[in-house]
Amino acid sequence: MEQSAEINYRGARQAHYDQMAKGLDGWTGLGGYYHRRILEIYRFLVSPKLRVLEIGCGQGDLLAGLQPSSGVGIDFSGEMVKRASARHQELLFFQADAMHIGLKEPFDVIILSDLLNDLWDVQTVFKEVRRLSHPRTRIIINIYSRLWELPLGLAQFLHMAKPSLYQNWLTVEDIANLLNLENLEVIRSWHEILWPVTTPVIDLFFNKFLVKIWPFNFLALTNMMIARPEPDTQSIQKPIVSVIVPARNESGNIPQIMKRVPEMGGGTEIVFVEGNSTDDTFSAIQREVAAHPERRCQIWQQTGKGKGDAVRLGYSKAKGDIFMILDADLTVPPEDLPRFYDALVEGKGDFINGVRLVYPMEKQAMRFFNLLGNKFFSMAFSWLLGQSVKDTLCGTKVLRRDDYELIARNRNYFGNFDPFGDFDLLFGAAKQTLKIIDLPIRYRERTYGTTNIQRWSHGWLLLKMVSFAASRIKFI
Repeated sequence: MEQSAEINYRGARQAHYDQMAKGLDGWTGLGGYYHRRILEIYRFLVSPKLRVLEIGCGQGDLLAGLQPSSGVGIDFSGEMVKRASARHQELLFFQADAMHIGLKEPFDVIILSDLLNDLWDVQTVFKEVRRLSHPRTRIIINIYSRLWELPLGLAQFLHMAKPSLYQNWLTVEDIANLLNLENLEVIRSWHEILWPVTTPVIDLFFNKFLVKIWPFNFLALTNMMIARPEPDTQSIQKPIVSVIVPARNESGNIPQIMKRVPEMGGGTEIVFVEGNSTDDTFSAIQREVAAHPERRCQIWQQTGKGKGDAVRLGYSKAKGDIFMILDADLTVPPEDLPRFYDALVEGKGDFINGVRLVYPMEKQAMRFFNLLGNKFFSMAFSWLLGQSVKDTLCGTKVLRRDDYELIARNRNYFGNFDPFGDFDLLFGAAKQTLKIIDLPIRYRERTYGTTNIQRWSHGWLLLKMVSFAASRIKFI
């Protein structure tokens, strides 16, 4: 009985979408704006030239709009597949059931757009998604909110929207639970689209601004989710670690850095980048490297200015599989670096961000107004990026080489805007849908030198970055 019910359910939907496909050429409903807006959102989330699979691809316009290096679309409607193949001959489309996808190679991105509410067995589909994922795959989902059941039903009755059959109407919590059952975890979820029709000025204001603000976000038409495979920690190999140490006027700290940076994973190299010091920092680095031939070290001098430029130089020269930043002021103890290493290799996150604002600080570690500013910016950036970022300016940030290279390849989206380097990485990590994890550390007082942070001028610069992030990440 159960099997026949499933067959009838799927058969009815297949016939429904076959019939819908035959009528698309003459369709003049109001859904054009909605699909254009969904494509804009996916273009922000998915970088070009990736391997992309869309399950439930319809006539293939969303997949084609993402410019994949290899794009595959499946749909159980044969008529939809015929249309997709004719419209986008550079892509591969074939007819298949989402619960039994006849593919073997993994994809970088798997898309399920307005699909889950139509499925007989969502968990089985997620099992297929997990099978077609590699450790870095991103699963992107959008699904109608049940709040819109009656408005959508009315629009269908008036022939202003495409007709649909009885729906599942899953909540975000339902989907997260089903993902979890198949070892897939949610990175973040959010809401999109308040006004799903073309209306000059109004659609822009509602769908790029108002929908991002409480409480209007809860009235949105579409729930968006990004998930990733839970890591398989059993097969982890020990990676090489590169510790990037930007150093400007830090001569007195160099011996302690050499002594205290631990060996991690398959080995640790220290990449010193000296930045236009007025003391003998560069000579101190040379002396310590010569005195410790047992340590793997590189020494570079930046020709540009700012910590961000120094970090990018260090990354370009580093040879490791994991990149870490350690500020030469030693306010973050080098002994804490293995915690960052463990969090990354155990798959707790893709981008491990140090946090100085959880544990009490030593009295002179951070001035009062700096502390207030950091707390304000942590709340602002957590809201902007959609993930917890409790400390934007802690110098210690850790990620894999492959993820950094993905950020670097797509840096043109933001441009060269960040003299610190922290925001270039944080914005890039959010743009590339990396899972950001906060790791609390105890922040120490300086024992040598003075801070390079200028609280008021740099605070003003941070406010401008909040505005910049809002325009490039939040209100897109």
